[in-house]
Amino acid sequence: MKLLMVCLGNICRSPLAHGIMEHLAKQQGLNWEVDSAGTGNWHVGEGPDRRSTRTAREHGIDISGQVCRLFKVSDFDYHDHIFVMDRNNLGDILSMARNDEDRKKVKLLLGDKIVPDPYYDDAQFEPVFQMIEKGCKEIIKELV
Repeated sequence: MKLLMVCLGNICRSPLAHGIMEHLAKQQGLNWEVDSAGTGNWHVGEGPDRRSTRTAREHGIDISGQVCRLFKVSDFDYHDHIFVMDRNNLGDILSMARNDEDRKKVKLLLGDKIVPDPYYDDAQFEPVFQMIEKGCKEIIKELV
């Protein structure tokens, strides 16, 4: 199973989702490949935001080796599921879909709710981590 986590800049939410899902899948003995990408190109080639890295580390997850990248159309071909953090990400990714098969792969990580962007509020990184972790656990239940 190949999963892709997507947010705006690929520095806060999607790196957390990438790390959390990878960690949980490993704990479950699932041979899943997890990656992350952004819809905007501001941080391509950089590592995750230091606050995301710190929050993940506080939960025993190391995301420091991730490198931010831009979502590309070929991601539809490679990944089985694409999880986005909010409705803007959803619209951006769906606008790149070539057909119904591509569109069927794309879902909000939290079902019908969004994961708010914590970038402008340090205090939001822990609540966002908790939301993403809960969403990842639900996804594992659905897909296993």
